[in-house]
Amino acid sequence: MKARIQWTGEATFLAESGSGHVVVMDGPPEHGGRNLAARPMEMVLIGLGGCSSFDVVSILKKSRQPIEACEAFIEAERADQDPKVFTRIHLHFVVKGRGLKEAQVKRAVELSAEKYCSASIMLTRGGVEITHDYEIIEL
Repeated sequence: MKARIQWTGEATFLAESGSGHVVVMDGPPEHGGRNLAARPMEMVLIGLGGCSSFDVVSILKKSRQPIEACEAFIEAERADQDPKVFTRIHLHFVVKGRGLKEAQVKRAVELSAEKYCSASIMLTRGGVEITHDYEIIEL
């Protein structure tokens, strides 16, 4: 896996993934940015949420669960001192469908957290406390 990050001026960077997709990152005004895009640490949370959500949806589909929607809401705390690493992250999944089995949703969230989501496991091994919960909305 590769990526290329190019500084484009001020505190704005253009990131190109190895698969050819481009993302813009920017810093806050107090750090010379123009607040035009997500911050790099926000991108870490977005990556975690995407990785976990992908797993949950994939596991539920493989379990033949009638999933119709999945959202992940993430809240994080960071250290007060530099480096301002994440100290705690909480993921709340909202899974929607008709006749979803709670045991299957719980299992999907647990498997993502404990076995499949590389981002989650990497952050946990780095000392970040990550918690998960879910709710099921019947459609």
